[in-house]
Amino acid sequence: MILYPAIDLKDGACVRLVQGEMGAATRFNDDPGAQAASFVAAGARWLHVVDLNGAFAGRPVNGAAAAAILKAAQLGAQVPVQLGGGIRDLATIESWLSAGIARVILGTVAVKNPDLVLDACRLYPGKIAVGIDARGGRVAVEGWAETSELTALDLARRFEDAGVACIIYTDIERDGLLAGVNVAATAALAENISIPVIASGGIGSLSDLLAVKAAESSGIQGVICGRALYDGRVDLAEAITAMEAPC
Repeated sequence: MILYPAIDLKDGACVRLVQGEMGAATRFNDDPGAQAASFVAAGARWLHVVDLNGAFAGRPVNGAAAAAILKAAQLGAQVPVQLGGGIRDLATIESWLSAGIARVILGTVAVKNPDLVLDACRLYPGKIAVGIDARGGRVAVEGWAETSELTALDLARRFEDAGVACIIYTDIERDGLLAGVNVAATAALAENISIPVIASGGIGSLSDLLAVKAAESSGIQGVICGRALYDGRVDLAEAITAMEAPC
């Protein structure tokens, strides 16, 4: 199972939020490139990046920070980067992919303009992920500021045959609280779709990561970890070894 260290960008710095609240941001590193380099040095196979300002603005905002991350990720190990936040049209998708992003994450637009996801998957096979962020079982959009009537499973099933590379599922009510991923909800989603699922939201310890790994047979193929890495609750190198070990 792949462990994705997370870099959330706000005003050019690496931060972590609590339940998606921009006013509850904790600033951890003013140098996103250096943060990316440290994750790569610890053995990261992928990096997960979110432009938080972009998610609210509906357009890319932290381009310079993302470029610094890409530069660090492309040195030596050539670690791929997936990125989301504020991606609402094909031009932006093409721009990020041309810049070196390996996979773009479409969230709000997957709810509001699902045809764009279908077009993007056709044009850029294997390079489009769908981010599904849920609060109380319902999908949230616009940087989690709005909650739709769609369930996570309803939305995921819309893209079953589209060629989506993966679904990134976040339980907003767990995000940033270090209380563990909602494994049951994530596994239930994975079991009911054919698209690989990446779990996100709430990792606070190595045991939380191992709880996700124990559900790998459901179709969960990866897990994102953020605050626990910055707080030192999880050692990235140790966690990668544990997650990549045979079951």
